[in-house]
Amino acid sequence: MKSFPSLSIATLALTLPAFPQSEPPAPDAALDEMVVTASPQQRSLFEQIQQVNVLKGHQLLLNLQPTLGETLAKEPGVSSTYFGPGASRPIIRGLGDDRVRILQNGTSILDVSNVSPDHAVASDPLSISSVEVVRGPATLLYGPNTIGGVVNMIDDRIPTERFDGKWPSGNFGTAFGSADDSEAYSGALTFGKGPLVFHLDGFSRDTEDLAIPGFARSSRLRASSPLAPGEHEAYGILPNSATESQGAGLGGSYVWDKGYFGLSYSGVDSLYGTVAEPDVTIDLRQRRWDLRGAFYEPTGWLKEVEYKFGYTDYAHTEFEGAEPGTEFLIEGYNGRIDLQHQKAGPFEGSFGFETRHDDFSALGEEAFLPSVENDVNSLFVFEEVPFDKLRLQFGARYDHQSNQTDANPLFGPGMERDFDAFSTSAGLIYNPAPDYAVALSLAYTQRPPTYVELFANGPHVATGTAELGDPFLDTENSVSIDLSLKKKAGRITGSAGLFYYRFDDFISLAPTGNNLTLPDGDIFPIYAYEPVGADFRGGEIEATFHLLDPVEADAKPADRRLDLTLRADYTRADNRDSDEPLPRIPPFRTLAALEYESGGWSARLEGQYAAHQDRHDANELPTDSYFLLNAALGYTLDLGDTRTTFYLKGNNLTNEEARSSTSILKDIAPLAGRGVIAGVRTEF
Repeated sequence: MKSFPSLSIATLALTLPAFPQSEPPAPDAALDEMVVTASPQQRSLFEQIQQVNVLKGHQLLLNLQPTLGETLAKEPGVSSTYFGPGASRPIIRGLGDDRVRILQNGTSILDVSNVSPDHAVASDPLSISSVEVVRGPATLLYGPNTIGGVVNMIDDRIPTERFDGKWPSGNFGTAFGSADDSEAYSGALTFGKGPLVFHLDGFSRDTEDLAIPGFARSSRLRASSPLAPGEHEAYGILPNSATESQGAGLGGSYVWDKGYFGLSYSGVDSLYGTVAEPDVTIDLRQRRWDLRGAFYEPTGWLKEVEYKFGYTDYAHTEFEGAEPGTEFLIEGYNGRIDLQHQKAGPFEGSFGFETRHDDFSALGEEAFLPSVENDVNSLFVFEEVPFDKLRLQFGARYDHQSNQTDANPLFGPGMERDFDAFSTSAGLIYNPAPDYAVALSLAYTQRPPTYVELFANGPHVATGTAELGDPFLDTENSVSIDLSLKKKAGRITGSAGLFYYRFDDFISLAPTGNNLTLPDGDIFPIYAYEPVGADFRGGEIEATFHLLDPVEADAKPADRRLDLTLRADYTRADNRDSDEPLPRIPPFRTLAALEYESGGWSARLEGQYAAHQDRHDANELPTDSYFLLNAALGYTLDLGDTRTTFYLKGNNLTNEEARSSTSILKDIAPLAGRGVIAGVRTEF
């Protein structure tokens, strides 16, 4: 794989990025974690009306994978697009693409991962300190493209508090894996004096082609589409799945008693094989500026004013062998301001404004999209009213979206589409007893179509498909309901929930059964964006049984614990117009994990099961069930102010063949075979 000289100086200066900050292993269902993504007020997981999970520290380390989608794929209700080891995006409750918004510190990541599943998220999990996953509509705060949920990646590049230490603090780590011959190095450093605080981080990761349990192509595909004479089936190794990525970031803040102001600059370079085609690789480059700050109690009626602004310059080129092919470019910004008011009578809440602009271009002979200028401007309000054991939330959001294309010989004259979208929701959370909460929420959402759904028209070599948009699509309307139960103390803690979404004009990318044949003889199956009526229903549960001592509310985790964690989720999605299943929906999944921690030692044994998926689109093949056995062992050594953790993780220990039904490549790209990861991480 190639190197990236533009980032090498910054990376070598550190040779390290941000492995998650160390902390003692905590129960999986620790509901006292404070989060802000699902509510303007800082609320704990227990107090959130929506279902929220937070991965940080030890739990993030156990789940860490090269891509964001695979890092989160074990969370309840979350699966992955899995386009091989180089690219995957989260799918929440069967909803992906533009229905799950990915944020970096509260503003859009502004990449093209929502354009196609072969496009990687332009942020490596090695560079984040925590990630918040909101399951269910977050449309009031983050827009109509969050009907599935929100994933907010948090780094420490803009400090929000003064640095009181005498010496710099930070962390560094390294890890090596056997399934893909991976090497990963990461680290971070924070220092400051008085009101000035600075942060540096960097990372580097290299992997070779992924080891797989058997044939790359599924038995069904081999039977229905045998290779031509002279061609050989890939076995034991997933061809063209090697990856290389590195990045770095630096930032600083001025922090005073009544607020802070910070600025950061970061970059990511990545090169990875697309798996779908044996000689196609993607060379990705992103540079990003972030500005963030807040004023605390600036006036008598405002509790806090928070402002964020992110600017991104992103490019990736799809190479066919050594020859550059299609180039995707996006340059733009996302800014927002949230004003949280003081309590006015029974009301406490916030209101704000968000703006987003980007210029997108796809260049090259095989570009399947025209250049598009996209603008979104939004107003939102969010309020809470507390009553004794009951808390009510409600609000509304208005979004105006404009998509304008340039005239193009391949795509015809320029076109402009404008959309006005209105969303509203209401929810309540009831505490029947001190450690219990019941939450119910209702939401109505209008989602404008994306520029991809509107204007796609042509073959996309990296995915091996031809995509056909519809420039006359209207807004996608949906009504959703969520019901959940949470328990935060006692012998059993966790949550359980049910959901139902009803869509009118759900915009689905489905195979048409037809093919596009190019003049050179290449054949691409045609996938078309079309509006259909759709229903999504399902549920999630996660429960932790504390086998040694019960958990006490708001108490620090015990030094010695033995926990059994059970998780399960199920999503059923149907096309109401045809009474057929929608494509690429996850099956019933469950996970059981036994975790022990005492005196610096920690151990985890985990079983992960996915059922047979026979509810699929007419042009898809079924997906077999699988069971993965995973294990982890760790030891933490404290020496003065330094904490070092040694760990060993074993994945798919039985070398089971596993294929993800949510992946467009499920029949040519299985998940990894047996592998071991060994690493060490030090915090100081």
